[in-house]
Amino acid sequence: MITMRARPCAPPPGRLCESPVWDSRSDELVWVDIRGGHIHRAALDPAAPDLVPRSTLSLPPPVSAVVPCASGGLVATAGDTCYRVDDDGNATRIASIPLPEDGIRRRLNDAKADPHGRLFAGTMSEDGVQGSAALYRLDPDGALNTVRTGVTISNGLDWSPDGTVLYYADSPTKTVEAVEYDIATGALGESRPFARFDDGEPDGLTVDGEGWVWVAVWGAGQVHAFDPTGRRRAIIEVGPSQASSCVFAGPDLDVLVITTAGEGQAADEPDAGRLFACIPGAIGLPGTSYADSGLVRSDGR
Repeated sequence: MITMRARPCAPPPGRLCESPVWDSRSDELVWVDIRGGHIHRAALDPAAPDLVPRSTLSLPPPVSAVVPCASGGLVATAGDTCYRVDDDGNATRIASIPLPEDGIRRRLNDAKADPHGRLFAGTMSEDGVQGSAALYRLDPDGALNTVRTGVTISNGLDWSPDGTVLYYADSPTKTVEAVEYDIATGALGESRPFARFDDGEPDGLTVDGEGWVWVAVWGAGQVHAFDPTGRRRAIIEVGPSQASSCVFAGPDLDVLVITTAGEGQAADEPDAGRLFACIPGAIGLPGTSYADSGLVRSDGR
């Protein structure tokens, strides 16, 4: 077992930082502060490693995830809606999730594009109502499909290097699942437990070029790395207990950047809400954009 420690980065702390993504078009890290509705960008100094803040856009909160768009700009999930956000911060609705009108407070949470550019986005119950959330697939033509129900907090998701396995976390289950994935159709197949967590809950995750799965563990203040067989091979100590997500960043995709939060009692922890970075000796996979280039949006453009 390899143990490492990540170091805090320069950007000031947020309240609930999440959804880090490396935007290779601008050579910037992009992430959100959910409660504030902020979308931050920073340049990466890979030698330190550290982040240099560049810009911030703000939308009405909560803004839970961002993914680059093939047409330029970003797709952002906010509340129950997926928006395309241009570089000036102008937001155009792409699709809204048909949330049930049953009095349960739900919102979109983590999101990521599959290797063919389909956007997967899940919801969560703000009150932890078991089985009340779902996972959705937004296709490049704007069609919205429900691909899984009975979820409580839909969280980290990413694909194996060959695209045939979706790694997925419904956080309260304390398990990351390995789900058979039909890359041609975007359909989910059989699922099996991949990694179990006794201390903390799996949150955001990313897969590297060798197929290792790197999982931020909310409540444990760590990132755990698993080889493709599900064997835990490395632990990165972060510091703040609410480690929320991670991504490989930089021109060589060799810097692991980790987001954290400072929610509730954790707000008083040193460096809670900051971003952290380390060089773990692995190389990430290039991120995929949402393939919206041919999409006719709700404004008709």
